[in-house]
Formats: sequence, structure tokens, C-alpha cells
Amino acid sequence: MISVVIPVYNEVNTIKEIVRRVQPVDLVKEIIIVDDASTDGTKDILNELKDEKGITVFFHQTNQGKGAALRTAFQHVKEEIVIIQDADLEYDPQEYSKLIKPIIEGKADAVYGSRFLGGPHRVLFFWHYVGNKIFTLLSNMLTNLNLTDMETCYKIFKTSLLKQFTIESNRFGVEPEITAKLAKLKCRIYEVDISYSGRDYTEGKKINWKDGIAALYWILKYNLWSK
Repeated sequence: MISVVIPVYNEVNTIKEIVRRVQPVDLVKEIIIVDDASTDGTKDILNELKDEKGITVFFHQTNQGKGAALRTAFQHVKEEIVIIQDADLEYDPQEYSKLIKPIIEGKADAVYGSRFLGGPHRVLFFWHYVGNKIFTLLSNMLTNLNLTDMETCYKIFKTSLLKQFTIESNRFGVEPEITAKLAKLKCRIYEVDISYSGRDYTEGKKINWKDGIAALYWILKYNLWSK
């Protein structure tokens, strides 16, 4: 019923563990992993995992970004519902069942797992929180949605929607891009509270202030200047 797509770049310490956490979830029928030209040994682990049942792995020859990895993965999704799962252990696959519930019940076409609806979460960076709120507010103003967490990893939607839009952004612009395109398709979007175990930069967190500046451009581009 569920296809889980995992974009990966330099996650040698976590990739095997996230796969082990996803595999026991009964609803998951396939795991599609796209390695975005990792250089830290992640490829070696994926070469071991790719022969396991239900796992498909694709390798990019050059680093292109999360959006490019998702674009590759989306071309191979077979199940009715697709879930985006980061490889960094910040999000819990045990919450898949409640995340897909609005879709299963026929209430939603897409679901966002929000880190800001009261679920348990690790306390981390104030300015990341402020930035997220600003980007979500700007996105909401242009999409006329009332999301609380536009930048969340957990975006879940009907696979049939993949035929109606194509990912253009190669990097972290993919988050506002997907949101803008779902809004333009008039999709019914639900939010569900999730837990969140964020990591800091010593633990491998990659997003930084440059990505924040870029996010402003992508929000404007995909809402005002893109079909």
C-alpha cells in the first residue's frame, strides 16, 4: 500500500538504521532509496541493502540535491501512497499509520506531518524555528493554505498525483515547490502532529542559512512564476 522514498547523501551512520525502522511497518510494500553521490561510505552500505526484498536503490553519479533524488525516486513508485522519509533518524516511521489515515478515510489527497502541533520533540535551535515560521507564513500567504510546518520532511500523498506535477528544484527548494504545486492542484491537505528528534550540526545536520535564503526564492518562484 505504501511506497517509502528515501533520499540519501552522506548518511553512513544512519542509513542502515532508518531502513531497519521502516521495514517492520506492515503497511510498507517497497522502499526506494536514491543515493545522491555520497562520499562517506554510504554507497557501500546501500550495495549490501539493495539485494534485500522490497528495497530498490538508485545511485546518482554527481551530487544534485534532495529534489533531484526525489525526482528519480518518484519515477519508480508503484504503490497507492508515497511517503518521503529522510535518512537522518529525525522522523519516526512508526507514525506512518496515523499519517496516512486521512487519505485512507477519503478525507485527504495529501498529508503533512507537522512538528509544531504538540507532538514530543527535541528542543534545539531557536533561529531555525523562527526561519521555519517565516517561510511557512510566506508560503501560506501565496498558496492560501494554513499549514504550520511547510518545511517538514513528512509529506505524504496519493501516488496518482505524481502524474500531475514534476519536481523541478534539485535541492531544498523541493519543499515549497511540492506545497505550491499541491495547492495549485486544489488538493485536500491535512496536517497530523508528529514527534521530532532533531539533530545538531555535530550530528550531521546539513541545512544552513544559505538554504534559508534560497528558500525565499523558491517560495516566490513556484507560487508566482511557475505553472
